[in-house]
Amino acid sequence: MTLDTRIDFIYLSEQDMIRAGVTDMPACVDTMEEMFGLLYQGDYRMAGPNSDSHGAMITFPEHSPFPTMPKPTADRRMMAMPAYLGGNFQTAGAKWYGSNIANREKGLPRSILMFTLNDADTGAPLAHMSANLLSAYRTGAIPGVGARHLARKDAKVIGLAGPGVMGKTTVAAFMAVCPLIDTLKIKGRGQKNLDAFVAWVKATFPQITTLQVVETLEDVVRGSDLVSYCSSGEVGDPSQYPLVRREWVKPGAFLAMPAPCSIDAGMEQDDVRKVVDNTGLYEAWFAELPKPAHNHVPLVGVRFMDMIAEGKLAAEQVEDIGKIISGDAPGRLHDDEIILMSVGGMPVEDVAWGTVVYRKALEQGIGVKLNLWETPVLS
Repeated sequence: MTLDTRIDFIYLSEQDMIRAGVTDMPACVDTMEEMFGLLYQGDYRMAGPNSDSHGAMITFPEHSPFPTMPKPTADRRMMAMPAYLGGNFQTAGAKWYGSNIANREKGLPRSILMFTLNDADTGAPLAHMSANLLSAYRTGAIPGVGARHLARKDAKVIGLAGPGVMGKTTVAAFMAVCPLIDTLKIKGRGQKNLDAFVAWVKATFPQITTLQVVETLEDVVRGSDLVSYCSSGEVGDPSQYPLVRREWVKPGAFLAMPAPCSIDAGMEQDDVRKVVDNTGLYEAWFAELPKPAHNHVPLVGVRFMDMIAEGKLAAEQVEDIGKIISGDAPGRLHDDEIILMSVGGMPVEDVAWGTVVYRKALEQGIGVKLNLWETPVLS
């Protein structure tokens, strides 16, 4: 028997990724919905003792004796995020996440990401791809999946804090699943970002006929059917995270939070439904972090874990979106129900969307074919 030991893989630049459909948000929402079904069934693996870890992150000390060691500046992250996903995917992969808010001073995005997709049987590389758009679209798609199942069908008004990349993809996902949206309220920190965001909305979604730039988070939330906070910031003091007050929230609102968020006592009450993308992810964070965990990971789902530890919330009151999608838990219960969803981001999402984009690239002959070896020197 002759063994074929040759391994080729493809390299996909950012432009290759675009040609292969990475910015197709309706398809990405559908793919994330399929991924959540597999997640709920357990046909996946991530890192860590419970196979639900977000990833392995390098941290840097405030004071190092080595002058060339990176400083722990805002949004300084170096992280490996591996996962396996079954079902129709049957692939594994890992995203390398490099982030530093100071990148913007160099004309670079805050995060510079790469993703390697692998054969789940041999571990051989299938593709090495630019992952900024991959990551942005799979992150934005999650609020869209949530809105498909939990927002009111007559939702018309989006309230958004943070006119950046995550804000764009979240709006795109809401637009993909809520066809009646005609109003967007947006709060940002800088006029340049706001102007660019408004221009993008006008060019991309002409059905949004009312665009309001607002000054406060209260303005973002009040009267909005769909709310999302997508702004980055310093981590450490939850009192400084963007806040949601119950008195601001319209009955029937759906809030999807993929970025730092704090809630007041009113939002902590039992009648506000609390949903997460994957309970195990937050349990993994909670196990890994000093307490209170929300001081270290600013997502509202981590606050849910702190509330459980404090006896303020029963564990079964935190619901998985996968359970709702699979029909084992109900969607929206009534028109006035307020639903708050935490979006943590998981490497299984990168594997899912990366696999779809890779397969489309193969079909269309997109990318640069690279050879790993004809025959390995060591075997």
